[in-house]
Amino acid sequence: MKSTPTSLPGVLVIEPKVFGDSRGFFYESYNEKVFRELGIERRFVQSNVSRSSRGVLRGLHYQWPRPQGKLVSVLEGEVYDVAVDIRTGSPTFGQWTATMLTAENHRHFWIPEGFAHGFCVVSDYATFSYQCTELYEPSADAGIRWNDPALGIDWPVSEPTLSNKDMNAPLLADVPAERLPEFAD
Repeated sequence: MKSTPTSLPGVLVIEPKVFGDSRGFFYESYNEKVFRELGIERRFVQSNVSRSSRGVLRGLHYQWPRPQGKLVSVLEGEVYDVAVDIRTGSPTFGQWTATMLTAENHRHFWIPEGFAHGFCVVSDYATFSYQCTELYEPSADAGIRWNDPALGIDWPVSEPTLSNKDMNAPLLADVPAERLPEFAD
């Protein structure tokens, strides 16, 4: 596996070794030992899959307290995937990074605890997979508005299909500090 750092410390693009021939392909999507060597020493406790159509934007989601680290990938289709640093006191607070995840490039995106996450489907549909380091807790579920002008995320769509929750999420500046994770060196 190859790991590429992004502009946000701790957020990584991971490319597995893919073995393919005329029958198809195989790759190891997770190996605890290899991920530890990449600096990801986490235990995954929940795995989820979603399917969305072109133009659907999900996010920007996070959980606080009980933050979730997420290892995400695309099984079918293509998504534009975004991570935003929302840790108060972080030198990169409010900054974002993004990558294209596709069924063809087999990339994984590691989003550590303390970051908001969202994605937008750019193919006809996408099947999205994510493993989480913490169980989903409805009372801790939170979000930030996808088009917060202070973040300036360059989404590939101008009028996405959104859930009511995502449409009505607050701007980052309107989230009380106690509802955001704190930066820890």
